Amino acid sequence: MSKTITLAAPPSTADVYSKAVTAMLPVIGKPAKVRADAKIPDRHYRLENVRVDPDRLLAYTRATGQQFGTTLPITYPFVLQFPLAMKIMTDGDFPFGAVGSVHVENSIHRLRPIGLDEPLTIENHAENLREHRKGMLVDMVSEISVGTELVTRQVATFLKQQRTSLSDEPRGPQPREQAPPPPDAILAVNLGRIREYAAASGDRNPIHMGDLTAKAFGFPKAIAHGMWSAAAAVANIEAQLPDDVTYSVRWGKPILLPAKVNLYVHRIDGAGTGAGAKVSGNFDISIRNRRKGYPHLTATTRND
Repeated sequence: MSKTITLAAPPSTADVYSKAVTAMLPVIGKPAKVRADAKIPDRHYRLENVRVDPDRLLAYTRATGQQFGTTLPITYPFVLQFPLAMKIMTDGDFPFGAVGSVHVENSIHRLRPIGLDEPLTIENHAENLREHRKGMLVDMVSEISVGTELVTRQVATFLKQQRTSLSDEPRGPQPREQAPPPPDAILAVNLGRIREYAAASGDRNPIHMGDLTAKAFGFPKAIAHGMWSAAAAVANIEAQLPDDVTYSVRWGKPILLPAKVNLYVHRIDGAGTGAGAKVSGNFDISIRNRRKGYPHLTATTRND
């Protein structure tokens, strides 16, 4: 039976990352391999009367290029629910650790924009642990409400890399590397910008904070947060999105810092112009390597 725990305050970032590091230690940490029949705790964490800090939001929009206004950017709910997601993944009975897991997909269904001053209720739980060719996947589900009105539902999918029964299945064709077409925009990002994002978002995963700590987890250099790229990718079209819209993101190869990457935005339905024109929320978005053209991010916004 599901159990809901209402917390008096958000878990502190220092506490959850301390637990995340402890989970990696031999003997006292979590097992290196997750069993295919492992169970996800049927536990929901809840925060009530959550208020957005305008200064933190301003820092977030400066780091991502999104607009600071009277409503929240579409990606900001990820920041609001992040402490609860970390709390779930650092609980002792969660089957794998937070540090080292990979955020591979994210879907945000915004039913309507959230006002900057609205008090929010946030509830998180994990579900759907399953095998994948590269390891074990789990979904982190968050629901954000104003009173009894659901305003945003988000599903973040995380990968614990390991061999599974699916590992030997045939792989699909590798994306062909070729010089990409001229971009709609170029995104430039460096370690300083990513540290600004980390401070504003609370996500201080070591793989983002410096080259030495990133190398400890197998990366040649520090990498950009996936949710930074998701926010930066949608920034230029966010004002064109309708109230009710779903933003879905899938990540490819990480962005090694510093970097300049190509941004592509394509409206896939004809909205037309003029007083009677339809407001379209359907875009295809991608971020690609400037030299070889492989994807760092592919995304869609849909309102149908």
